[in-house]
Amino acid sequence: MVAKKNSGIKESTDSSTTIEDEDSKEEFLVADRRKQEIIKLTEQLITTITGGDYEAYTKFVDPQLTCFEPEAFGNLIEGMDFHKFYFDNVLAKNSKSVNTSILSPHVHLLGEDAACIAYIRLTQYIDKDGMPRTKQTEETRLWQYRDGQWLNVHMHRSQNGVRDMMY
Repeated sequence: MVAKKNSGIKESTDSSTTIEDEDSKEEFLVADRRKQEIIKLTEQLITTITGGDYEAYTKFVDPQLTCFEPEAFGNLIEGMDFHKFYFDNVLAKNSKSVNTSILSPHVHLLGEDAACIAYIRLTQYIDKDGMPRTKQTEETRLWQYRDGQWLNVHMHRSQNGVRDMMY
């Protein structure tokens, strides 16, 4: 009988699993957790918008946020003044119930400190005549991780097709 010398390397009892497979699984789990975090942050951000809470909104966005949105008529907006106008004059005064749903979110991780999310946003609300309505927009947001937190640094919102549905 010949004794094997232990080289200090632990052999796997499952010959089909490799170190690379384990690394790939861990990387997938980390990426999946980060994607779920971006979706959750986006939901929280939208809640601050529909709730008209400008102070909470500013905790999620970079002060130099850039955006393209229908209200800007194709112009690139930079900074918070444009958004603050809507919080002060529209969102904060909206006492009607608003429900927002994010449909089909897709997150691209752009390295350790950046991510992009694209989704359909359905907004249900009651109009001035008391009628329920639903509005659909297509949105993309870029998030950057810096100084220990994720910040929304750019967004693009479009309205295509049927813009407003009344029931």
